Amino acid sequence: MNCPYCSIGDSKVVDSRAAEEGTTIRRRRECSNCGKRFTTYEVVEKIPFMVIKRDERRVPFDRDKLFNGILRSCEKRSIPIDSINVLTNQIEKEIRNTMEREVSSQVIGEVVMKYLKEFDQVAYVRFASVYRKFADVHEFFQELENLIANSVGKKE
Repeated sequence: MNCPYCSIGDSKVVDSRAAEEGTTIRRRRECSNCGKRFTTYEVVEKIPFMVIKRDERRVPFDRDKLFNGILRSCEKRSIPIDSINVLTNQIEKEIRNTMEREVSSQVIGEVVMKYLKEFDQVAYVRFASVYRKFADVHEFFQELENLIANSVGKKE
């Protein structure tokens, strides 16, 4: 790591700690030449992957698009933005852990719905109504009945 002050490539790590929920490592370094200290951040390199859309187009995975979709389904709910960010991270982690270079948008949608069902049922129904493209109120009602039936079964 080159020193930002004198550009010498020799420095030693003085302190290391996790940052940003463990996704980054923050390191304090000291230049062996000029003695000045500086901070560096290490981030795990993520394997890029493509999303296969319903029309067979392939587009790069966009975490922001995933986050915004979840955020829209949680609108006007008393859910902290940090919780939505953590949920988005969990979903992205599960998708990346498949180690596939291409993932269909259907797989991503099903993973999001699995997590939203446990996270917030209203957000789940909102997301499902868009994702599954409910044609009428009967399909919407059927999804609600399934959700209620599963909730009752869990409480007993």
